[in-house]
Amino acid sequence: MDTSYTEARAPVVNQVNEASKSAVSWAAIFAGTAVAISISVVLVVLGSGLGLASLTPSARSVASPGSLAALATVWIVIVQWLSAACGGYVTGRLRTRWVGTHTHEIFFRDTAHGLVTWAVATAIVAMVVGSAASGGIRAATTMGSAAAQGAAGNAQVGSVAPYEVDTLFRTTSSRDAESPARDGRGEATRILTKGLSAGDVPDTDRSYLAALIAAQTGISQADAQKRVDDTFARVRQEAEAARKAAATTSLLTALAMMIGAFVACVAAALGGHERDRHP
Repeated sequence: MDTSYTEARAPVVNQVNEASKSAVSWAAIFAGTAVAISISVVLVVLGSGLGLASLTPSARSVASPGSLAALATVWIVIVQWLSAACGGYVTGRLRTRWVGTHTHEIFFRDTAHGLVTWAVATAIVAMVVGSAASGGIRAATTMGSAAAQGAAGNAQVGSVAPYEVDTLFRTTSSRDAESPARDGRGEATRILTKGLSAGDVPDTDRSYLAALIAAQTGISQADAQKRVDDTFARVRQEAEAARKAAATTSLLTALAMMIGAFVACVAAALGGHERDRHP
């Protein structure tokens, strides 16, 4: 069979010339990353000075956990968006000019540069925060190990919660309950803490705590029981409000970070557009 016709009609593959270097301008990305991190640090320090970057109320503060979480979330949004916008814009303005590239490809590269700038800045901040946290954990672990080794020289005991120890020394004698040496406040704190972790205070603990309060304060058993119920209900409500505030803050922070990535992309595209207008 004659193949000359087939060979003559075979399609010709065009040779595509590729650039000799990558389209990623790492120098511009690192410059934008440095700007984003620096602005974040400045804004976080400023927010701490203004009391907007902490979920922990001061001793004189009467703000609710929800309002504290709202303030912290708003400030996190401001920090994330401003740092992402400035870092992305700087990256777009400082990247090299792409000659002979389609405008759609230029737009994609600019937005990709903004996204990479945001990602690098976020990764560096996460590593710094993680290193600080792990350093604190290692220090606590070292001190705990030293204390455990010192205690092991005297006796080998298991881990027993202070609440469990308190139950061993409970008494029904009013004289012992009224004793000044008895740590009534400490016992009450441990009982309430145990109740919060378990979700409720058992009836035996409620009765014992009411008897302890009645013996040390002089009020009736019924009034002491009501005081115990009201106090635990209030503490549990405050703990639940704090938990919900922390969860809401975490969700809104994640949303703010995702929007920050979008802001970095848009800012980099704007910066790149300005870069091409002024060669």
